[in-house]
Amino acid sequence: MTALAASLVSTSVFAGELAVSGSAGINWENYSGTTSAQSNESKDSTKSFSMGNQITFSGSGELDNGMTVGLSFTLDEGDNVDASSAVTSSVFDGHKVTVSSDALGTFVFHGEGGDSAQNAVGDTAAGNIWDNFDGRTTGAAKLSESGMSTNSMHYTLPSMVDGLTVSASYSPNKGQDESDTAYALVYTGVEGLSVSYGSGTSDGDAAGSGGSTANADTTSMKVSYAYGPVTIAYSDHEHDSNTNTSDQDATSWKVSYTISDAMSVSYGTEEIDSKGTADTSDA
Repeated sequence: MTALAASLVSTSVFAGELAVSGSAGINWENYSGTTSAQSNESKDSTKSFSMGNQITFSGSGELDNGMTVGLSFTLDEGDNVDASSAVTSSVFDGHKVTVSSDALGTFVFHGEGGDSAQNAVGDTAAGNIWDNFDGRTTGAAKLSESGMSTNSMHYTLPSMVDGLTVSASYSPNKGQDESDTAYALVYTGVEGLSVSYGSGTSDGDAAGSGGSTANADTTSMKVSYAYGPVTIAYSDHEHDSNTNTSDQDATSWKVSYTISDAMSVSYGTEEIDSKGTADTSDA
């Protein structure tokens, strides 16, 4: 006879009030363009009206031992569409629990809407301008380690060296998938200087199959320096996958000049070398 037993340990914190925040906005969008296969007379064009529909519930409280516990729920109708199930929309855009103290650091559990430590520092120097204007190139998040948006842990260590921030993230295995891990270091100990480095893995199933379950490693390096009104930034990203057509390398730089507190001028470029699509750049 074999006896099987299971136990569940959980901790609950009862908070007081949750504050609600949101904003009102009416948007008008207009997008037009011509692909290489189209003539100038045959253009894609989209015009639409929309309005904001996102609100956030948040609250926090301090425990007797000095630790601070925070809770946040963001509601955004239809933000997440799950095409693989009968659920066509989800009201949640993100929810998380945060536990922090000066001695402990900051621990965040993301139920949804999380990010890996590498992806948190994974923006390009120019500010992901391809993401803003053309999701075709980076829409699959190949320049960032993925797989940690739901039920993941993100931990930021307490300050050890002035100006140095160290963080790590972890998402346990699901089914035959391996666990996803990532870490990042950010140094701002010199006035005007910011240096960041992040590395992460997004592991698929044990067989290393392609598609969305492909094994991949991503590294991100970025440096920026501000001297007076001028800021110069440079970044380099490398995404390696066991599916060769998913590999991507990206370099980016930007120069900014601050004219006043209310105005600045910047120029930036991004160049992406993709094994799956033609090399692309934007300025």
